[in-house]
Amino acid sequence: MHLDVQDLRNFYYRSSLGRAVQKTLREEILQLWPEAKGQTVAGYGFTVPFLRPYLQDSRRVIALMPAPQGVIRWPRDFPNVSLLCEETIWPVETGHIDKLLVMHGLESSERPRDLLEECWRVLGPGGSALFVVPNRAGLWSRSDRTPFGNGRPYSQSQLENQLKSHSFLPEAHVTTLYQPPSHRRFWRKTAGMWESLGGKLSFIAAGGILIVQASKRVQAPSSGLGIRETVRRPLEVLTPKPKAGVKPV
Repeated sequence: MHLDVQDLRNFYYRSSLGRAVQKTLREEILQLWPEAKGQTVAGYGFTVPFLRPYLQDSRRVIALMPAPQGVIRWPRDFPNVSLLCEETIWPVETGHIDKLLVMHGLESSERPRDLLEECWRVLGPGGSALFVVPNRAGLWSRSDRTPFGNGRPYSQSQLENQLKSHSFLPEAHVTTLYQPPSHRRFWRKTAGMWESLGGKLSFIAAGGILIVQASKRVQAPSSGLGIRETVRRPLEVLTPKPKAGVKPV
C-alpha cells in the first residue's frame, strides 16, 4: 500500500527527521552516481528529494509517481518534470533511461514482479538502477513514524535474488541510516555521529535502509549460426545424379 504523496512531502521537507534522512541518503546516492551528464535520469515512487543534483547537467530528469500515491509538481524553480503513472505501465519508451532510482515504490507495490519488469523495460543497455528499500534487520522498518515502516522490508539476499530473477545484475550494495528513527532533539543533534560510526557498529545495529545498485542484464543469443534442424526431405534437384555406368560413392 502506497503512502499519500502529501505525507511523503511533509516528512522530507517539513520535519527535522526527514531532512536528516534526505541528507544521508542523498550523499550515499551521489557516491554511487556522482554525475549524469548528458543522460536521462528517472525516479519511480517518491524520489524528488534525491533527483535534484542531476537537474543541471543531465539531458532529462523524469519523476514518475504511482497513481495510488498521488503526484506533486516538482521542482518549484524549474519546469515541472513530475507525472502521474500506473504502477506497471509507464509513459516511457523502451530502453530510454540511463539511470533509474526506485524509492518508496517496490516495497509498497502490490505487483512487485510486474513493477520490476517495467523497470527492466525502460532501462537502456548499460543503464544503472538503484533500488532503495527498508532493511528488514534495521530499526526503521519497525517504526511507523517514518515512511520506511510502510510496506515489505527486504534483506540484502531477498532483494538481490528478486532482481536476479528479473534479469538484473546486482553490482553493489550499501546500508545506511544508523541513527534512530526518532524526532527527539538529542537524536537529531547526534545523527551525524551515528552515521559516521555506523559502519564500525554494524555488528551491533543494522542500517535502516538498504540500497542495491544493479544493471540491466540482456541475454546473449544462442551460439551457432544457421538452422540446426536436419531437413527431412531435401530437394533432390540439388543432388547431382551419378553418370551412367558410374556407381555412386
